[in-house]
Amino acid sequence: MTLTATRPETQVAANAQAASGSSFAAGMRVLPKPEREAMYAIYAFCRIVDDIADEQRLPIAEQRVALDAWRGHVRALYDGGDPGPAAMLAGPVARYGLAEADFQAVIDGMRMDLEGLRGPSMATLDLYCDRVASAVGRLSVKIFGMEDAAGQELAHHLGRALQLTNILRDVDEDAEMGRLYLPEELLAEAGVTARDPLAAVADPRVDATCRALAQLAETHYARAGDVLAGRPPGRLAAPRLMTAAYAGVLRNLLRRGWVPPRPRVRVNKAALLWMLVREGLFG
Repeated sequence: MTLTATRPETQVAANAQAASGSSFAAGMRVLPKPEREAMYAIYAFCRIVDDIADEQRLPIAEQRVALDAWRGHVRALYDGGDPGPAAMLAGPVARYGLAEADFQAVIDGMRMDLEGLRGPSMATLDLYCDRVASAVGRLSVKIFGMEDAAGQELAHHLGRALQLTNILRDVDEDAEMGRLYLPEELLAEAGVTARDPLAAVADPRVDATCRALAQLAETHYARAGDVLAGRPPGRLAAPRLMTAAYAGVLRNLLRRGWVPPRPRVRVNKAALLWMLVREGLFG
C-alpha cells in the first residue's frame, strides 16, 4: 500500500462510492448535502487508516510508517502546513470546528490494531472503543450540530455500542487476522483458557463471554437511546437510524448465539429502508 497525493474531492467521492452499499450510507443519506459530504470525508479518513492497519501483506514496520505519515498530515492540517491527502478534511474541520485530538485518537486506535489485541483487559478494550468509535462519534456530533454535553454523551455511548456490536459480529473474521477483542476478564469468567484467537473462538464456552459483552453493549445502546429520547438540538436522524440498525444486529446475534459454527449476521437492508420510512427520515 502506498500513500499517493489524491485530490481531496476525488478521495471523498471514491469513499462515498465505497460506502454506498453500507448501513453507514443509509444513515448519512438523511443528512443535508453539506453535512453528508463532511461525513463522507470523515468516512474516507477512517477507511484509509483502517486499511493501513488491516493490510497484512505489508511488514508491520511499513504499516507503522504509513500511520505515522497520516499523523503528520493531520498535524500539518492544524498547523497551517501542507496536509497532503488530509486536505480532504480541511473543509469539515473549518466549517464544524472538528478537534485534531479526535483524528489522532482514531490513528491511535489503528495502531492498537496493528500491534495486536489478544484478550485485552476491559479497560484496554474500552480505550480501544473510545479511539476507533467514540472519537468518530465526537467528530460526527459536531457535524450534526449537537450541543456539547449531549453530543459528547451520545458519542461516548453510541460509539461503544456500535464497536462492541462489530466485535461480536466479527469474532471469526478477527480471529483469522490474529485478533481477539473479547476481554480477558470475561474469557476467564467463562472458562475460556486459550488466548490464541482461533482456539479461543472455537471454544463453545466463548458463547458466555460474548453474551456478557453483549449485555454491556445493550447498556450503551440504552444510554444512547436516553440521549436521543431527550431530543437535544441537532440533526438526530442519522444517529437514530444507526442505533436502530445496529441494535437490531445485536438482537440477531443474541438469537443466533456464539457457539461454533456461527453463520454470518448482517444488516438487513430492507429493514433499514423500512426504518427510514417508519421514522420519517427521508428528506
